Amino acid sequence: MTHFALTRAWGALVGLSLLAAAFSAGLPTRVAAPVIVLLALFKARLILSDYLDLRSAPAWRRGFTMVLVLFCGLVLGLYFTG
Repeated sequence: MTHFALTRAWGALVGLSLLAAAFSAGLPTRVAAPVIVLLALFKARLILSDYLDLRSAPAWRRGFTMVLVLFCGLVLGLYFTG
């Protein structure tokens, strides 16, 4: 992984974090919660792909992504039923 790619990934993580903060401040909770969980999913996938270098192991990346999607779905399901 090159220095530029890691810097780009870091910038994307900062941008996604700022976007999540903006959604949490400006939207009702029922609308903001799914958006924030989706942004967290994007951030986790970015970390897995770029920082843990799973981009070079697509099967592992797919497996981790599937687990993350199921976990985020469970979290949102519990949030909306609770």
